[in-house]
Amino acid sequence: MAGAAAGWPGPFEVHPTARHGAGRLFRMGLVTNLLNPKAAIMYLALIPQFVDPSRGHTVAQGFVLGAVQIAVSVTVNAGIVVAAGGIAGVLTRRPSWVVWQRRVTGTLLGAVAVVLAREVPARARV
Repeated sequence: MAGAAAGWPGPFEVHPTARHGAGRLFRMGLVTNLLNPKAAIMYLALIPQFVDPSRGHTVAQGFVLGAVQIAVSVTVNAGIVVAAGGIAGVLTRRPSWVVWQRRVTGTLLGAVAVVLAREVPARARV
């Protein structure tokens, strides 16, 4: 709160940002995902488990499984982006909702912390 008290905006304050074109945003997301080592590790570790050599060409099966996973990911992520854009619009028009959003989020995170703190010792005794 020291920044807010000094007149600086907090890190989670809603504020206008520079507008970028859809092409630039797509390229930024694509490069970020292509350079993400977790995605490559996931493909190399998980997809081979579902390839069955008795069902035909293994490389083709791997590409089909990868394509299905990518299609599902694109669909889910597109839904998240559209929902986040809608929520951002609502929060921009109603700044008082930001306060409630923070309170609800903080309460939920606190509840998760309490549940985890209670479960960990119980599981450690097993």
